[in-house]
Amino acid sequence: MTKLKGILLTQGMHGMISQVEGLAKALDVDFTHHTVELNNFWKMIPPKFTPISQNVYKKIEIDDFDVIISCGRKSIIPSIHLKNTSKKKVFNIHIQDPKVDLNHFDFIVAPDHDLVKGKNVISSKGAIHYLTENEINENKDYLNAYIKKDERKIWTLIIGGPTKYYDYSIKNMKNIFMILDGLLKKHNFQLVVIPSMRTPAKTINYAKEYFGNNHTVIMDVDKKAYLSALAIAENIIVTCDSSSMISEAALTGKPIYIANILPKKNDKRFQRFRNLFKELNIIRNLGEEIENWNYEKLDETNRVANIIKKKINS
Repeated sequence: MTKLKGILLTQGMHGMISQVEGLAKALDVDFTHHTVELNNFWKMIPPKFTPISQNVYKKIEIDDFDVIISCGRKSIIPSIHLKNTSKKKVFNIHIQDPKVDLNHFDFIVAPDHDLVKGKNVISSKGAIHYLTENEINENKDYLNAYIKKDERKIWTLIIGGPTKYYDYSIKNMKNIFMILDGLLKKHNFQLVVIPSMRTPAKTINYAKEYFGNNHTVIMDVDKKAYLSALAIAENIIVTCDSSSMISEAALTGKPIYIANILPKKNDKRFQRFRNLFKELNIIRNLGEEIENWNYEKLDETNRVANIIKKKINS
């Protein structure tokens, strides 16, 4: 059977790419990725006030596709327009709340904490993503050349980056590092620090300075190092700003601690997400008593993909 052809539309941010590529792979479609660019004036206008027109965005040079998977505000109008103007039946799937009439899409995939309801809405626990258990296990040994050769167990710290809700000031980072330092002295583990695309250079450098040469700080964004760190960690710590990386870590079934930063503004959406993951017994807050616990590994990407496959096939 010939595979369906897909196009992925995002603004180019890592979290969005992870979600659309993860779903595309789980759906087993051949895909190409396109970074959406809106034309001048329309960059500032919410999608619900934007006409569904080619004039809104720079043309995407592809005309043969069966599935559109989009994520992010800028991709909404292109997804609807490309579906409407296609000469054949096309399914369009948008990830996250599009904040337009949901009937423009065949499927909406939205996390529970977004509170989106509709007959074509598939709710996910946390963010879907592009990591798989096989990929994590295949890269287990990658960090062997980096980590210190001793008997200490590994704890992994995954660092996000500043957002409109959370500030990555030295003060805020120092608060997290001080809690970790106390745990290091008490439990004698080796810390492996993994930065992400959004992590400021000053934060990575500060981590290197703070934890010194007795621990491992990966200085550059390196997916294989990230996968390896997930594979070898006894415990995983993730900063509170990244629902995506918390969801990715939940694929391991390992204890996850959230390194909290005081929000600059109301972060109730993030709080709803973290409350759900606490109810699912996936996370605790960094600074709480250290313990081991188990939960069912969270693989929402494949669960959501299976629902979509059944509906498309029917």
